[in-house]
Amino acid sequence: MSGETLARLLARRIVVDGPLSVGAFMGEALGHPRFGYYMRQDPFGAGGDFTTAPEISQMFGELVGLWCVDTWARLGGPAPFHLIELGPGRGTLMRDALRAAAMVPAFAQAATVHLVETSPSLRARQRETLSGVAVHWHDRLEDVPEGPTLLVANEFFDALPIRQIQKTPHGWFERLVDLDPAGTEDAPRFRFVLEAFGSSGNRLVPESLRDSPDGSVVEVSPASLSVAGTIGARLAAHPGAALAIDYGYTHGPAVGDTLQALRRHAYAPVLDDPGEADLTAHVDFAALAAAARAAGADAFLPVDQGEWLERLGIRQRAAALSARATPKQAADIRAALARLIEPEQMGKLFKALAFATPGLFAQGNAPAGFALA
Repeated sequence: MSGETLARLLARRIVVDGPLSVGAFMGEALGHPRFGYYMRQDPFGAGGDFTTAPEISQMFGELVGLWCVDTWARLGGPAPFHLIELGPGRGTLMRDALRAAAMVPAFAQAATVHLVETSPSLRARQRETLSGVAVHWHDRLEDVPEGPTLLVANEFFDALPIRQIQKTPHGWFERLVDLDPAGTEDAPRFRFVLEAFGSSGNRLVPESLRDSPDGSVVEVSPASLSVAGTIGARLAAHPGAALAIDYGYTHGPAVGDTLQALRRHAYAPVLDDPGEADLTAHVDFAALAAAARAAGADAFLPVDQGEWLERLGIRQRAAALSARATPKQAADIRAALARLIEPEQMGKLFKALAFATPGLFAQGNAPAGFALA
């Protein structure tokens, strides 16, 4: 159809099948093969809709790379091993991590790089960024061969679909996306509604939150828990560790509507123009840790990104870069450092969470930058 849009596709689907779950709407808006937000554009950086830590400064990816080198050494230096990144964006983090890790030639020689990425446009950008690196691309983590593993996921879990359940005077009901009567066939609009019968939504609410006040919203992400479980099972079966950095809350489960849309570095209405804005939600780190543990891995308590980066030496790295920088470059380095670690910027909202093969960090040890669980 000429002039086809994702909004029209979703509208016809709703007419036939009824309202969509928030997760289904989110999944289509981000990942539809033709119209999905991540499938047809590069959303990162000043010219896109948002900026991630690797795009702010090379220091971030470098320290992730050194974290991987340290963890690899604690694993006994397996060769070969799989170096995996989930949702690698432009490939900037992996590029910077590999550059820093090159100071240990044995690590670089042993690493086989795997990127889990479904977007053709982002794969093309990653191919440019990582020119000269032998990269294996996969649609799913399950497709990466088995074996010793180091895995990184930066701002990956926040973009996985969520479901929302809302408390009413009559109980908990799942929030759905329906057609708004104010829209037209050519320009459909959408609105939130509640399911007619509170059954599936009611079962998703944790027992500790069931007495929450009317109007409360609980978010769960079955997709995130599935990925965390897959990571945990891989680490239980093969030596390795994983690092997840994202924004969210550590003391879950919790109530709160955190679903948001970003477009051109500003918030946008969540249901407007599906496929044209990034949709994200806060990550429940406690739920991720529990899912990985249930699959057999160890998990370490999340730490604020700022604290984690400081423990890894980001201030020292910034000083070293500034020592050979122009005044303008030094000012940019200071600004990037502040953005990454200051509490009022990314320092506290973003957290780092680590998973590991059981017993890897025994006898009073923890992954670099983390406290003991």
